[in-house]
Amino acid sequence: MNLQTVKNRFGIIGNTPALNRALDVAVQVAPTDITVLITGESGTGKENMPKIIHHYSSRKHHEYIAVNCGAIPEGTIDSELFGHEKGAFTGATDSRKGYFEVADGGTIFLDEVAELPLPTQVRLLRVLETGEYIRVGSSKVKKTNVRIIAATNENIQKAIEKGKFREDLFYRLSTVPIYLPPLRDRKDDIHLLFRKFSADFAEKYRMPSIKLDEEAVRQLCSYNWPGNIRQLKNIAEQISVIESQREVDSVILSAYLSNSNGNKNLPMVIDQKKEDDSFSERDLLYKVLFDLKNDVTEMKRVIVNLINNNELSKNEKTAIITRLHTNEEELSNHQSPVINDFTIEHKNEQSTFQESFQESVEIEESLSLEEREKELIQKALKKHNGRRKNAAKELGISERTLYRKIKQYEILK
Repeated sequence: MNLQTVKNRFGIIGNTPALNRALDVAVQVAPTDITVLITGESGTGKENMPKIIHHYSSRKHHEYIAVNCGAIPEGTIDSELFGHEKGAFTGATDSRKGYFEVADGGTIFLDEVAELPLPTQVRLLRVLETGEYIRVGSSKVKKTNVRIIAATNENIQKAIEKGKFREDLFYRLSTVPIYLPPLRDRKDDIHLLFRKFSADFAEKYRMPSIKLDEEAVRQLCSYNWPGNIRQLKNIAEQISVIESQREVDSVILSAYLSNSNGNKNLPMVIDQKKEDDSFSERDLLYKVLFDLKNDVTEMKRVIVNLINNNELSKNEKTAIITRLHTNEEELSNHQSPVINDFTIEHKNEQSTFQESFQESVEIEESLSLEEREKELIQKALKKHNGRRKNAAKELGISERTLYRKIKQYEILK
């Protein structure tokens, strides 16, 4: 089939070998039911490929549905794709067909497929392998005959390494991969695309088309175009609407490229902010733990000074030490990964201080404190007829700590 016919039909401009190769592969696989994965940077025109494949396939008279996986909330993506039964969740007042049911016999284009949550990836894998799916809230298995074409601008291999994307699903989706090159690798096509967009906007806004002088053309083609075709189209529209003169030189073009360059990173900044936020939450938790540790450390120093200066009674000393032991035991039993990381990271520092603290306390009254503590435990047990739970509550310690103390001091029941 003549590729120029395909380009004319779908409005594709350019003759770069990489672009022609991608179009040729799309046309070749169209008559089959092979699953296709389209990759390339954002703004390279990936959405045209599934349309071409569907149009030149035997499914062209059936439904073609394009789904932006990144735009559907995680809580509703399964319902959108596979449908749901009445009462399956709050707000499900009626049964609803999903895209796989509506597009039976046709084609579904899953754009930004790497954004699918892992549970949905499992469901999608089942559709690819068996053609079966289950509506949300149902136990009845349904069959569908849908061709799946997927696309992503993410690095799937990195997503697999991070555990965000299933490796088996990747291999099922990428039976035939199609790669669309970025605009910076299509230097000869840049001016052609710009002229096409300028002509379209001139017709749309009923004004003469803009033209670039030679220096502006060189500047246009040497620019990196991080936003690819979408960015080029936006700049063509801006110049068409804003500039009163129709002859654009490099000075005028530079202003638009500069402004576009300043804005091109906006989506990346948002993503980076999300990543930074996740780290800042962890950092904030660590800061809270550090502050808490410093407060406890300062409190211990004050207590040691009071003990050394004989400003506390024996009862007060016993209660304080018992409470500190209890808090340390409870903290050590905490299963939070971040707390555990923090505890392991600062274990040596904590142990060093505990040793110095215990040494300071035991210098003067280690023996008498133990005797006093043993005496208090015996009295509490006697008062509550040996019931450890009540005795522990009376002493202000946990039952587990009390049991350890009973064994430590060999207190008979």
